[in-house]
Amino acid sequence: MEDTLFSDQIGPLRNNIDRIDSQILTLLAKRQEQVEQVAALKKQCDMPVYHPAREEDMISRLRTRAREKGLDPDVTENLFRVIIRQSRVKQTFSMQYKGVRSGAAVLIIGGAGQMGAMFASLFEKSGYRVRILTESDWEAAPRLCEGIDLALVSVPIEHTVAVIEKIAPFLPAGALLADLTSVKKDPVAAMYKNHTGPVLGLHPLFGPTTSSLDKQIIVYTPGRDMTAGHWLVEQLGLWGAIPVHAAPVEHDEIMEIVQALRHFATFCFGRFLFEKQVKIQRTLEFSSPIYRLELGMVGRLFAQDAGLYAQIIFATKERRQLLKQFAASLTQHIEMLENKDISAFTRQFDEIAEWFGPFSDQALRESTFLIDRLIERF
Repeated sequence: MEDTLFSDQIGPLRNNIDRIDSQILTLLAKRQEQVEQVAALKKQCDMPVYHPAREEDMISRLRTRAREKGLDPDVTENLFRVIIRQSRVKQTFSMQYKGVRSGAAVLIIGGAGQMGAMFASLFEKSGYRVRILTESDWEAAPRLCEGIDLALVSVPIEHTVAVIEKIAPFLPAGALLADLTSVKKDPVAAMYKNHTGPVLGLHPLFGPTTSSLDKQIIVYTPGRDMTAGHWLVEQLGLWGAIPVHAAPVEHDEIMEIVQALRHFATFCFGRFLFEKQVKIQRTLEFSSPIYRLELGMVGRLFAQDAGLYAQIIFATKERRQLLKQFAASLTQHIEMLENKDISAFTRQFDEIAEWFGPFSDQALRESTFLIDRLIERF
Protein backbone atom coordinates (compact mmCIF):
# COMPACT_ATOMS: atom_id res chain seq x y z
CA MET A 1 0.00 0.00 0.00
CA GLU A 2 2.77 2.43 0.97
CA ASP A 3 4.74 1.49 -2.18
CA THR A 4 1.73 2.27 -4.35
CA LEU A 5 1.16 5.58 -2.57
CA PHE A 6 4.82 6.52 -3.05
CA SER A 7 4.74 5.59 -6.75
CA ASP A 8 1.56 7.62 -7.33
CA GLN A 9 2.93 10.75 -5.63
CA ILE A 10 6.61 10.69 -6.60
CA GLY A 11 5.95 10.92 -10.35
CA PRO A 12 4.30 14.38 -10.34
CA LEU A 13 6.94 15.71 -7.92
CA ARG A 14 9.78 14.53 -10.13
CA ASN A 15 8.05 16.00 -13.18
CA ASN A 16 7.83 19.35 -11.37
CA ILE A 17 11.54 19.18 -10.54
CA ASP A 18 12.37 18.41 -14.17
CA ARG A 19 10.31 21.44 -15.30
CA ILE A 20 12.07 23.67 -12.76
CA ASP A 21 15.48 22.39 -13.93
CA SER A 22 14.49 23.25 -17.49
CA GLN A 23 13.46 26.75 -16.36
CA ILE A 24 16.81 27.17 -14.63
CA LEU A 25 18.63 26.25 -17.85
CA THR A 26 16.50 28.73 -19.79
CA LEU A 27 17.34 31.47 -17.30
CA LEU A 28 21.06 30.61 -17.47
CA ALA A 29 20.90 30.90 -21.26
CA LYS A 30 19.20 34.31 -20.94
CA ARG A 31 21.84 35.37 -18.42
CA GLN A 32 24.56 34.33 -20.86
CA GLU A 33 23.01 36.52 -23.54
CA GLN A 34 23.33 39.51 -21.19
CA VAL A 35 26.92 38.54 -20.40
CA GLU A 36 27.77 38.61 -24.10
CA GLN A 37 26.34 42.12 -24.36
CA VAL A 38 28.39 43.20 -21.34
CA ALA A 39 31.51 41.69 -22.93
CA ALA A 40 30.87 43.60 -26.17
CA LEU A 41 30.47 46.86 -24.25
CA LYS A 42 33.63 46.28 -22.21
CA LYS A 43 35.50 45.47 -25.39
CA GLN A 44 34.26 48.66 -27.02
CA CYS A 45 35.24 50.79 -24.02
CA ASP A 46 38.53 48.99 -23.19
CA MET A 47 37.27 48.04 -19.74
CA PRO A 48 38.80 45.11 -17.80
CA VAL A 49 36.86 41.87 -17.41
CA TYR A 50 37.43 41.40 -13.69
CA HIS A 51 35.66 43.82 -11.33
CA PRO A 52 36.28 42.43 -7.81
CA ALA A 53 34.16 44.99 -5.92
CA ARG A 54 31.17 44.36 -8.19
CA GLU A 55 31.48 40.57 -7.79
CA GLU A 56 31.75 40.69 -4.00
CA ASP A 57 28.76 43.05 -3.74
CA MET A 58 26.78 40.63 -5.90
CA ILE A 59 27.75 37.65 -3.73
CA SER A 60 26.79 39.52 -0.55
CA ARG A 61 23.35 40.36 -1.95
CA LEU A 62 22.78 36.78 -3.08
CA ARG A 63 23.71 35.41 0.33
CA THR A 64 21.22 37.76 1.96
CA ARG A 65 18.46 36.76 -0.46
CA ALA A 66 19.26 33.09 0.06
CA ARG A 67 18.74 33.44 3.81
CA GLU A 68 15.44 35.25 3.22
CA LYS A 69 14.25 32.36 1.07
CA GLY A 70 15.36 29.69 3.54
CA LEU A 71 18.33 28.54 1.42
CA ASP A 72 21.86 27.78 2.59
CA PRO A 73 23.91 30.95 1.82
CA ASP A 74 27.16 28.96 1.48
CA VAL A 75 25.67 26.63 -1.11
CA THR A 76 24.16 29.62 -2.91
CA GLU A 77 27.52 31.40 -2.95
CA ASN A 78 29.31 28.32 -4.31
CA LEU A 79 26.73 27.95 -7.08
CA PHE A 80 26.91 31.58 -8.17
CA ARG A 81 30.70 31.74 -8.01
CA VAL A 82 30.75 28.96 -10.62
CA ILE A 83 28.25 30.90 -12.75
CA ILE A 84 30.15 34.17 -12.34
CA ARG A 85 33.48 32.60 -13.21
CA GLN A 86 32.03 31.09 -16.35
CA SER A 87 30.78 34.56 -17.27
CA ARG A 88 34.26 35.99 -16.75
CA VAL A 89 35.84 33.26 -18.87
CA LYS A 90 33.31 33.94 -21.62
CA GLN A 91 34.10 37.64 -21.49
CA THR A 92 37.84 36.96 -21.43
CA PHE A 93 37.69 34.89 -24.61
CA SER A 94 35.78 37.72 -26.23
CA MET A 95 38.25 40.35 -24.99
CA GLN A 96 41.18 38.40 -26.40
CA TYR A 97 40.22 39.84 -29.73
CA LYS A 98 40.57 43.43 -28.47
CA GLY A 99 44.00 45.04 -28.70
CA VAL A 100 45.05 48.16 -26.82
CA ARG A 101 47.42 48.87 -29.70
CA SER A 102 45.94 46.65 -32.39
CA GLY A 103 48.20 46.55 -35.43
CA ALA A 104 51.39 47.13 -33.45
CA ALA A 105 54.36 44.86 -34.27
CA VAL A 106 55.39 42.40 -31.54
CA LEU A 107 58.57 40.31 -31.66
CA ILE A 108 58.68 37.33 -29.31
CA ILE A 109 62.19 36.00 -28.74
CA GLY A 110 61.67 32.36 -27.86
CA GLY A 111 58.22 32.33 -29.43
CA ALA A 112 58.53 28.68 -30.34
CA GLY A 113 58.59 27.70 -26.66
CA GLN A 114 55.40 26.94 -24.78
CA MET A 115 55.08 30.26 -22.93
CA GLY A 116 56.25 32.29 -25.90
CA ALA A 117 53.76 30.49 -28.17
CA MET A 118 50.96 31.16 -25.70
CA PHE A 119 51.63 34.91 -25.74
CA ALA A 120 52.10 34.88 -29.52
CA SER A 121 48.60 33.41 -29.83
CA LEU A 122 47.12 36.01 -27.47
CA PHE A 123 48.70 38.90 -29.37
CA GLU A 124 47.64 37.51 -32.74
CA LYS A 125 44.03 37.09 -31.61
CA SER A 126 44.10 40.71 -30.43
CA GLY A 127 45.11 42.09 -33.80
CA TYR A 128 48.86 42.51 -33.33
CA ARG A 129 51.42 41.70 -36.02
CA VAL A 130 53.48 38.97 -34.38
CA ARG A 131 56.99 37.94 -35.35
CA ILE A 132 58.93 35.02 -33.86
CA LEU A 133 62.68 34.80 -33.27
CA THR A 134 64.09 31.40 -32.33
CA GLU A 135 67.57 30.21 -31.42
CA SER A 136 68.13 28.87 -34.95
CA ASP A 137 67.42 32.09 -36.86
CA TRP A 138 69.40 34.83 -35.12
CA GLU A 139 70.77 35.96 -38.45
CA ALA A 140 67.26 37.30 -39.11
CA ALA A 141 67.22 39.37 -35.91
CA PRO A 142 68.01 42.75 -37.57
CA ARG A 143 65.19 42.29 -40.08
CA LEU A 144 62.68 41.01 -37.51
CA CYS A 145 63.39 43.97 -35.21
CA GLU A 146 62.67 46.60 -37.86
CA GLY A 147 59.76 48.82 -36.82
CA ILE A 148 58.69 46.70 -33.85
CA ASP A 149 56.78 48.22 -30.94
CA LEU A 150 57.48 45.43 -28.43
CA ALA A 151 60.24 42.88 -28.01
CA LEU A 152 59.23 40.18 -25.52
CA VAL A 153 61.96 37.83 -24.26
CA SER A 154 60.62 34.37 -23.39
CA VAL A 155 63.59 32.06 -22.85
CA PRO A 156 64.87 29.90 -19.94
CA ILE A 157 66.09 31.78 -16.88
CA GLU A 158 69.77 30.98 -17.38
CA HIS A 159 69.73 32.41 -20.93
CA THR A 160 67.63 35.54 -20.32
CA VAL A 161 70.37 38.09 -19.61
CA ALA A 162 72.52 36.88 -22.51
CA VAL A 163 69.55 37.04 -24.91
CA ILE A 164 68.70 40.57 -23.73
CA GLU A 165 72.28 41.65 -24.39
CA LYS A 166 72.18 40.00 -27.81
CA ILE A 167 68.86 41.45 -29.02
CA ALA A 168 69.20 44.99 -27.62
CA PRO A 169 71.47 46.42 -30.37
CA PHE A 170 68.85 45.65 -33.03
CA LEU A 171 65.88 47.29 -31.28
CA PRO A 172 64.37 50.61 -32.37
CA ALA A 173 65.00 53.30 -29.77
CA GLY A 174 61.29 53.64 -28.93
CA ALA A 175 60.48 49.93 -28.76
CA LEU A 176 59.33 48.50 -25.44
CA LEU A 177 61.63 45.72 -24.21
CA ALA A 178 60.06 43.23 -21.78
CA ASP A 179 60.73 39.73 -20.48
CA LEU A 180 58.72 36.85 -18.98
CA THR A 181 61.35 35.43 -16.61
CA SER A 182 60.55 34.30 -13.07
CA VAL A 183 63.44 36.32 -11.64
CA LYS A 184 63.46 40.05 -12.16
CA LYS A 185 66.44 41.87 -10.64
CA ASP A 186 69.12 40.80 -13.13
CA PRO A 187 66.91 40.74 -16.27
CA VAL A 188 65.46 44.21 -15.59
CA ALA A 189 68.93 45.56 -14.87
CA ALA A 190 70.21 44.01 -18.11
CA MET A 191 67.35 45.51 -20.14
CA TYR A 192 67.92 48.90 -18.49
CA LYS A 193 71.66 48.75 -19.25
CA ASN A 194 71.46 47.54 -22.85
CA HIS A 195 68.37 49.33 -24.20
CA THR A 196 67.81 53.08 -24.11
CA GLY A 197 64.05 52.82 -24.63
CA PRO A 198 61.20 51.77 -22.31
CA VAL A 199 61.76 48.65 -20.21
CA LEU A 200 59.26 46.44 -18.38
CA GLY A 201 59.75 43.16 -16.50
CA LEU A 202 56.91 40.64 -16.44
CA HIS A 203 56.41 37.37 -14.55
CA PRO A 204 53.29 35.31 -15.32
CA LEU A 205 52.43 33.24 -12.23
CA PHE A 206 50.91 30.46 -14.31
CA GLY A 207 51.99 27.86 -16.83
CA PRO A 208 51.63 27.81 -20.62
CA THR A 209 48.85 25.21 -20.44
CA THR A 210 46.48 27.69 -18.78
CA SER A 211 43.22 27.71 -20.71
CA SER A 212 42.27 31.25 -19.71
CA LEU A 213 43.99 34.27 -18.13
CA ASP A 214 40.91 34.83 -15.99
CA LYS A 215 42.15 36.10 -12.60
CA GLN A 216 45.67 34.86 -13.34
CA ILE A 217 48.36 37.01 -11.71
CA ILE A 218 51.11 38.65 -13.75
CA VAL A 219 53.71 40.64 -11.83
CA TYR A 220 55.07 43.70 -13.61
CA THR A 221 58.29 45.44 -12.60
CA PRO A 222 58.88 48.80 -14.32
CA GLY A 223 62.42 49.53 -15.40
CA ARG A 224 62.21 52.71 -17.49
CA ASP A 225 59.47 54.94 -18.90
CA MET A 226 56.38 53.25 -17.48
CA THR A 227 54.22 55.69 -19.42
CA ALA A 228 55.39 54.15 -22.69
CA GLY A 229 54.96 50.62 -21.31
CA HIS A 230 51.60 50.97 -19.61
CA TRP A 231 49.69 49.83 -22.71
CA LEU A 232 51.11 46.33 -22.23
CA VAL A 233 49.84 46.20 -18.63
CA GLU A 234 46.43 47.36 -19.90
CA GLN A 235 46.47 44.58 -22.49
CA LEU A 236 47.11 41.99 -19.79
CA GLY A 237 44.08 43.30 -17.91
CA LEU A 238 41.90 43.05 -21.02
CA TRP A 239 42.92 39.41 -21.33
CA GLY A 240 41.51 38.86 -17.84
CA ALA A 241 44.77 38.81 -15.89
CA ILE A 242 45.42 40.67 -12.63
CA PRO A 243 48.59 42.79 -12.97
CA VAL A 244 50.46 43.18 -9.66
CA HIS A 245 53.17 45.83 -9.30
CA ALA A 246 56.47 45.06 -7.57
CA ALA A 247 60.02 46.35 -7.59
CA PRO A 248 62.49 43.80 -8.99
CA VAL A 249 64.19 43.13 -5.62
CA GLU A 250 60.86 42.76 -3.80
CA HIS A 251 59.61 40.39 -6.49
CA ASP A 252 62.67 38.15 -6.21
CA GLU A 253 62.53 38.05 -2.41
CA ILE A 254 58.85 37.05 -2.43
CA MET A 255 59.39 34.46 -5.17
CA GLU A 256 62.07 32.84 -3.03
CA ILE A 257 59.21 31.89 -0.69
CA VAL A 258 56.25 31.56 -3.06
CA GLN A 259 58.04 29.49 -5.68
CA ALA A 260 61.50 28.22 -4.71
CA LEU A 261 60.80 27.25 -1.09
CA ARG A 262 57.38 25.79 -1.86
CA HIS A 263 58.67 23.69 -4.76
CA PHE A 264 61.76 22.54 -2.87
CA ALA A 265 59.75 21.54 0.21
CA THR A 266 57.37 19.60 -2.04
CA PHE A 267 60.33 17.92 -3.73
CA CYS A 268 61.75 16.91 -0.33
CA PHE A 269 58.40 15.44 0.74
CA GLY A 270 58.15 13.45 -2.49
CA ARG A 271 61.75 12.31 -2.20
CA PHE A 272 61.13 11.01 1.34
CA LEU A 273 58.04 9.10 0.20
CA PHE A 274 60.14 7.57 -2.57
CA GLU A 275 62.95 6.58 -0.19
CA LYS A 276 60.44 4.91 2.13
CA GLN A 277 58.73 3.28 -0.89
CA VAL A 278 55.36 4.33 0.47
CA LYS A 279 52.41 2.57 -1.18
CA ILE A 280 50.69 5.70 -2.47
CA GLN A 281 47.48 4.10 -3.68
CA ARG A 282 47.03 2.19 -0.44
CA THR A 283 47.45 5.35 1.64
CA LEU A 284 44.69 7.00 -0.40
CA GLU A 285 42.27 4.32 0.77
CA PHE A 286 42.87 5.52 4.34
CA SER A 287 43.27 9.20 3.56
CA SER A 288 41.27 12.19 4.65
CA PRO A 289 40.42 14.75 1.95
CA ILE A 290 43.14 17.10 3.25
CA TYR A 291 45.79 14.37 2.90
CA ARG A 292 44.60 13.63 -0.63
CA LEU A 293 44.81 17.35 -1.44
CA GLU A 294 48.33 17.63 -0.02
CA LEU A 295 49.49 14.48 -1.78
CA GLY A 296 47.87 15.74 -4.96
CA MET A 297 50.11 18.81 -4.88
CA VAL A 298 53.16 16.57 -4.47
CA GLY A 299 52.10 14.36 -7.36
CA ARG A 300 51.37 17.43 -9.47
CA LEU A 301 54.99 18.57 -9.12
CA PHE A 302 56.40 15.25 -10.33
CA ALA A 303 53.97 15.12 -13.24
CA GLN A 304 55.73 18.11 -14.80
CA ASP A 305 59.13 18.95 -16.26
CA ALA A 306 62.12 18.54 -13.93
CA GLY A 307 64.16 21.06 -15.89
CA LEU A 308 61.62 23.82 -15.38
CA TYR A 309 61.55 23.33 -11.61
CA ALA A 310 65.32 23.06 -11.46
CA GLN A 311 65.55 26.48 -13.12
CA ILE A 312 63.17 27.96 -10.55
CA ILE A 313 64.79 26.35 -7.50
CA PHE A 314 68.45 26.93 -8.45
CA ALA A 315 67.95 30.29 -10.21
CA THR A 316 69.94 32.56 -7.87
CA LYS A 317 72.46 32.22 -5.06
CA GLU A 318 69.95 33.96 -2.77
CA ARG A 319 67.40 31.21 -3.43
CA ARG A 320 69.92 28.47 -2.84
CA GLN A 321 71.01 30.10 0.42
CA LEU A 322 67.42 30.30 1.63
CA LEU A 323 66.81 26.65 0.81
CA LYS A 324 69.96 25.63 2.69
CA GLN A 325 68.59 27.51 5.70
CA PHE A 326 65.29 25.65 5.33
CA ALA A 327 67.03 22.27 5.16
CA ALA A 328 69.13 23.13 8.21
CA SER A 329 66.04 24.24 10.14
CA LEU A 330 64.55 20.74 9.89
CA THR A 331 67.43 19.29 11.89
CA GLN A 332 66.61 21.62 14.78
CA HIS A 333 63.61 19.45 15.63
CA ILE A 334 65.49 16.17 16.00
CA GLU A 335 66.21 16.74 19.71
CA MET A 336 62.53 17.50 20.34
CA LEU A 337 61.58 14.20 18.73
CA GLU A 338 64.31 12.28 20.53
CA ASN A 339 63.10 13.57 23.92
CA LYS A 340 59.40 13.36 23.07
CA ASP A 341 59.26 17.01 24.15
CA ILE A 342 55.55 17.68 23.77
CA SER A 343 55.77 20.91 25.75
CA ALA A 344 58.39 22.31 23.32
CA PHE A 345 56.21 21.33 20.38
CA THR A 346 53.14 22.96 21.94
CA ARG A 347 55.06 26.11 22.83
CA GLN A 348 56.42 26.49 19.29
CA PHE A 349 53.03 25.63 17.79
CA ASP A 350 51.30 28.37 19.79
CA GLU A 351 54.03 30.86 18.97
CA ILE A 352 53.69 30.20 15.25
CA ALA A 353 49.89 30.27 15.41
CA GLU A 354 50.04 33.73 17.00
CA TRP A 355 52.45 34.89 14.28
CA PHE A 356 50.09 33.68 11.53
CA GLY A 357 47.29 35.66 13.16
CA PRO A 358 44.02 36.16 11.24
CA PHE A 359 45.42 34.36 8.19
CA SER A 360 44.92 31.04 9.99
CA ASP A 361 41.15 31.57 10.02
CA GLN A 362 41.22 32.59 6.36
CA ALA A 363 43.31 29.52 5.52
CA LEU A 364 40.87 27.29 7.41
CA ARG A 365 37.93 28.66 5.41
CA GLU A 366 39.70 28.40 2.06
CA SER A 367 41.04 24.89 2.68
CA THR A 368 37.60 23.75 3.89
CA PHE A 369 36.14 25.03 0.62
CA LEU A 370 38.73 23.08 -1.38
CA ILE A 371 38.14 19.95 0.67
CA ASP A 372 34.39 20.19 0.13
CA ARG A 373 34.91 20.52 -3.63
CA LEU A 374 37.27 17.56 -3.58
CA ILE A 375 34.70 15.42 -1.77
CA GLU A 376 32.05 16.39 -4.34
CA ARG A 377 34.37 15.51 -7.23
CA PHE A 378 35.83 12.24 -5.97
